Amino acid sequence: MKLVHKNVEKTGSGEITMYPEEPEDMWHLYNILQIGDQLKASTIRRVVKVGATGTTSNSREKMTLKVLIEATDFDTKAAELHIKGKTTEYHPLVRLGSYHTLDLELHRNFTLYKNEWDSFALDRVDAACNPSRNAEIGAVVLEEGIANVCLITDYMTIMRQRINQTIPRKRRGDSSAYQKGLNKFYDTVFQAISTELDFEKLKVIILASPGFVAKGLFDYIMGMAVKLDLKHVFKAKQKFLILHSSTGHIHSLNEVLKNSIVESSLADTKYIQEIRILNKFYQVMNDDDRRAWYGPKHVEKAFEIGAVGELLISDSLFRSSDIATRKKWVGLVDALRETKSTVYIFSSLHESGKQLDLLSGIAAILTYPVEEEDIEEEEEEEES
Repeated sequence: MKLVHKNVEKTGSGEITMYPEEPEDMWHLYNILQIGDQLKASTIRRVVKVGATGTTSNSREKMTLKVLIEATDFDTKAAELHIKGKTTEYHPLVRLGSYHTLDLELHRNFTLYKNEWDSFALDRVDAACNPSRNAEIGAVVLEEGIANVCLITDYMTIMRQRINQTIPRKRRGDSSAYQKGLNKFYDTVFQAISTELDFEKLKVIILASPGFVAKGLFDYIMGMAVKLDLKHVFKAKQKFLILHSSTGHIHSLNEVLKNSIVESSLADTKYIQEIRILNKFYQVMNDDDRRAWYGPKHVEKAFEIGAVGELLISDSLFRSSDIATRKKWVGLVDALRETKSTVYIFSSLHESGKQLDLLSGIAAILTYPVEEEDIEEEEEEEES
């Protein structure tokens, strides 16, 4: 994302114009938007024109509209963002106050207006517009006849292509049909990788499968690089990691990313940091559950007594349509950062974020043990 223009007053109100360049930018914006904000962007709208004789004609007109946001919808597979609201600025072809849905597109400016740009929204803008963001991870999870080509960013796991081909079975004394089918499958996957993954940009390219299918794909890729003189593929040879997975289905990607080799190769990425701190939380809970708390009520109480050392919070909590609820979580994060506690904001589009959401979206590792009875006694005293 490119930052085109920023005008935020000391009061927190103002507008920011941005230029989305990648699908992940739409996810950032989805997390920044709130009901009640205003958004201006170019769009296409069907317009009915009435002629001098009373005849009508329909046409689709390109225009720029500003709407007061009433609803948002993010398509995770297509990485498309749709914003519905009423128009708030005059346009000669559109009645003021009429409903319109803006379909935000890549490579087109948009301007977002807020009465209050809180720290979460501003931090998210900074993250989206940071040119030194960590490189992405390419991953192919496969087995014979099945392959899932994925792109993993700091905030999203994007399915680029799913491949399903029938490979003939091996026959006793004649495996030619099987080998031909397997090579055809490898070629299809290779073409998908070449189309969907940027070898130069990626930090790591993971090939994972049961058995030796991933190694077979790697050998095929290198063979094609020799045959077609693909220098960019040769250059990326050291980026490939050949790993084991229990299946070739997408859910096996989660087990692959927990591999120690992957963790050491991607230690500085946000994604791996999220996995590590979540695993640490589970370990602390197993060793001493008095230092591992989850759920809004318990985490807030732990914060009130100054016991929170590390906070794990899902970005889904910041998307609350209730302004007071969002402010509460933003305030909690700001306060903890001031006390030098460590805050991890998880992406709910990663598996680690989904696991955290199952724990109500918030958890904390405490600096010292706190008995649950202590929390309950405080609550009883407050109620009385």
